[in-house]
Amino acid sequence: MMSSPPATPPTSFPSPGSQLHPATALDSLSVSSLFSGDLEDDGDGRVGDEEEGLGDLEVNPYDGLPFSSRYYSLLEERRQLPISKLKNSLLEHLENHSMVLLSAPSGVGKSTQVPQWCVEFALSYEFSQGLVCCSQPHSVAAASLALRVADEMDLSLGLEIGYRVPHDDSCTPDTLLRFVNDSLLLEEMMSDPLLRQYGILVLDELQERTLPTDVLLGLLCDVCHQRPNNLRVVLLTHPTLAPRLTAFLGPTVPLLTLDAPVQDLPAAGREEEGADGEERRATELGKVETLYREPPLGREPLVSACHMVLDLHRRGEEGDVMVFLASAQEIEECASLLEKESVALSPQLGPLRMLPLHAGLGAATQRVYEPEPEVSLSRETGSSKGFDGPVLGVGVKRRVILTNTLAEASFSLPDIRYVIDTGLQLKTVYNPQIRANSHVLQPISKHQADMRTQRVNSHLQGLCLRLYPQSQYEKGMGEAHSPGVVEENLSHLVLLLKRLDIADMGQCKFLDRPAPEALMQALEDLDYLAALDDDGNLSEVGIIMSELPLEPPLAKALIAACEYDCVDELLTIAAMLTAPPCFVTPAPDREEAAVSHRRPLMHTEGDHLTLIHLYKAFIEHNQDEAWCTTNFLNPAALRLAVVIRAELLEVMQRIELPVSPPAFGCQDNCTNVKRALISGFFLKVAHDVDGSGNYLLLTHRHVAHLHPFSSYLCRQPCPNLPTWVLYHDFTISHDNCIRTASEVHPQMLVELAPQYYLGNLPSSEGKDLLMELRQSLDSHAKEQEGLSEGNHSRENGGEESNRTGETRNQYSTELCVVQ
Repeated sequence: MMSSPPATPPTSFPSPGSQLHPATALDSLSVSSLFSGDLEDDGDGRVGDEEEGLGDLEVNPYDGLPFSSRYYSLLEERRQLPISKLKNSLLEHLENHSMVLLSAPSGVGKSTQVPQWCVEFALSYEFSQGLVCCSQPHSVAAASLALRVADEMDLSLGLEIGYRVPHDDSCTPDTLLRFVNDSLLLEEMMSDPLLRQYGILVLDELQERTLPTDVLLGLLCDVCHQRPNNLRVVLLTHPTLAPRLTAFLGPTVPLLTLDAPVQDLPAAGREEEGADGEERRATELGKVETLYREPPLGREPLVSACHMVLDLHRRGEEGDVMVFLASAQEIEECASLLEKESVALSPQLGPLRMLPLHAGLGAATQRVYEPEPEVSLSRETGSSKGFDGPVLGVGVKRRVILTNTLAEASFSLPDIRYVIDTGLQLKTVYNPQIRANSHVLQPISKHQADMRTQRVNSHLQGLCLRLYPQSQYEKGMGEAHSPGVVEENLSHLVLLLKRLDIADMGQCKFLDRPAPEALMQALEDLDYLAALDDDGNLSEVGIIMSELPLEPPLAKALIAACEYDCVDELLTIAAMLTAPPCFVTPAPDREEAAVSHRRPLMHTEGDHLTLIHLYKAFIEHNQDEAWCTTNFLNPAALRLAVVIRAELLEVMQRIELPVSPPAFGCQDNCTNVKRALISGFFLKVAHDVDGSGNYLLLTHRHVAHLHPFSSYLCRQPCPNLPTWVLYHDFTISHDNCIRTASEVHPQMLVELAPQYYLGNLPSSEGKDLLMELRQSLDSHAKEQEGLSEGNHSRENGGEESNRTGETRNQYSTELCVVQ
């Protein structure tokens, strides 16, 4: 956190504290000095005559340390980036406007350069809130950008430059420039609605249209009005979305454009003149050729892409290949297939280096930036024999980047000459009517196809191979892909906006408004979870739920665990369900081995308690990666679960929720864990309709099956399938499996969620059974009550009889005395 400003700020912006930038060169700069380019034009690092002594020392103005030699080499590269043309214009507009929109294609340097310019601007204006925050839709992109920018600015990652993504925070209170995931920036607004700790906010990759970025865009329009003098917002987008954003933001927001494709921009570092220079320029800027190749009938696009990579490699021409596939699973399958096929290639062709690139890799995505190995001997030998240009047998080393939608705008890579585009993407779309996700394999949009073509980044003639017919591009693709606000579950968003005192979703500006039925379903779900009061505002339970970084049902289950004294167990379950799946999908010939190794870790009470077993075993084995490999488990997912659990425990302690001691193992604890889960997931219950594993989901009459690796199907001897199960996830796909299922007793459903199961649940055989059970319980309760009253009456009658007998005896005695 920055120190407080002095009493009389020199401009409309607050001035910085003395501890933030001691003796920095930028403290005395004006914006005009930045516009003039003095900082970069003086090769010796001077900043005017007054700073001559400092310039001679070549001091970094941000940390006071001398610049390294690498800084100057990177600085020369930065000056040649196409986006550098817009630097002065951006700084001028930031001086007079609270929000600026910048439109530029991918690969021109906007994601790395604009945040650095914003740091210069913030410090030149002497912000006390000098923090600059850049949001990214993808966590791996945020971490990668922070690493690159720290290198370019000659600063330390984790000190002056940092990143903050889910479950990984490298920032300190004095971090000048932060790269954050858009969902975390949105969550920050719960505790700081005006984001007062930031002076400049950069929203990058708006064309991705993620749900948090779209919401941030609307909210920041209002924040700019409330902080007109000490907040600046820079919006970065691909040109495809610029017209819509301009209409949405209005004429008061200036637009800066760099709309020329990357291939048509001046090549970096080229200074040749005359006929020779023009000829070289024509070669270097040769337009990317786009070819359409429809795969043979019956051949999967993945296989066709592999064959295309091998064909390109056999040609022996230089240049790396980027392949766009539909999903992370296809990426891994394609990498395995290429590894297998490349063994049969002639060694003289040179090695193929397969590099997967998708969000699930985490920090491993940085491998795409690792330098190439040394040039092979075979190539040197071939060149010495007088071969003219690249021909077969010279040993061309080639990288093959296997990626999905992640690399459409993020991770700009050099030397990409060939792009192979399958034209498909696997999307997860939420259906509010059935409260379930669907995995949908669908064509990409025209904008995405164009962005993939622009990934070509080579001084040689480029080639984009589209594995679909041209008619599909022209007539079968939409202009732009659907935004997240119309495809995702809105329950968590509604909970967040309620926390921000936005009672009506109509108060929030959306580039595309969510469907009314999706909003109604989200409000209904929150009401079932007791997160809303009678007026539609957040209840006390809802406020606590908004503090927990979990999906609403899981947050409610964790809160209910406080009542049932099973918080320790629910923390583990919540962490394991939030982390990526810990089970590694084995090869078909290894499935039986995987089940055999996992069987001792399975719990008899179901999959939720199996997760606790796995977590405890992982801790007991000191988080050993070899143990995970032996048992077909993902060590990265389990390590992340450890981090998530610690974060959740810290939140619960901060908001002073009771944390019960561990009691895992006893039957009462297992029952209490299920009671807590039902409190949050009572909408996710299924009933076996015929005793053979055909489970009817009570909320929407879909029939599903247990996942093949469920503990109920893998234990030996195989137990009877449960009649009623509570599950965590159901996705409509080719197998329609319910994942992470545990047996529950229907009596618990009636007791813990009677409002839903006896009132709002759609008619079905399951509801009839629950109604009969409730009537049976009511009848039993009445019988017990009648029996209790009868016993009470008999007790009273016996006392009265005793009293009557005593009276009679007394009367008889008196009569005898009289006689």
